[in-house]
Amino acid sequence: MDAIFTRTSVRSYEEKAVEPEKIDKILRAAMAAPSAMNQRPWEFYVVTDKKVLQELSKVSPYAGMVDKAPVALVLCNRRENLPVPELINVDMAIATENVLLEIVAQGLGGVMLGIAPFADRMEKIARILDLPVELEAFTIVPFGYPAKRNPQQDRYEEDRVHYVK
Repeated sequence: MDAIFTRTSVRSYEEKAVEPEKIDKILRAAMAAPSAMNQRPWEFYVVTDKKVLQELSKVSPYAGMVDKAPVALVLCNRRENLPVPELINVDMAIATENVLLEIVAQGLGGVMLGIAPFADRMEKIARILDLPVELEAFTIVPFGYPAKRNPQQDRYEEDRVHYVK
């Protein structure tokens, strides 16, 4: 549970490469996510190329930190041959959360950048990564060794909890 309560959005990174075994664990955590009828709609692009990171940093007004990250993970969803396509966004969100939690568990920091459902952002990423037509970009998660850590916050709000007895 520590990763849940210590995770914060990290937008600045040390100039230090992330070890391949840590990236592998992050990908394994993403693919361990539950999905509707086990459809696992995800595919992942691991980007370390500086020119591509720079291009990705321009897909959204909020993506500026991507070109400073040593790694960006682009989570994409497949739209073909899925038993419950209506739940793709739920499946992808859970996979993204698993990525964020494993990033913390690996001693790293990262942030989720919303791409879907913004068509312009999705199209830019499709062009940059030359995605096949059956894939759509869902999120970008830049990550690395944090240059600084943000303070932990208790976000519990009791007035948002309703018991039905």
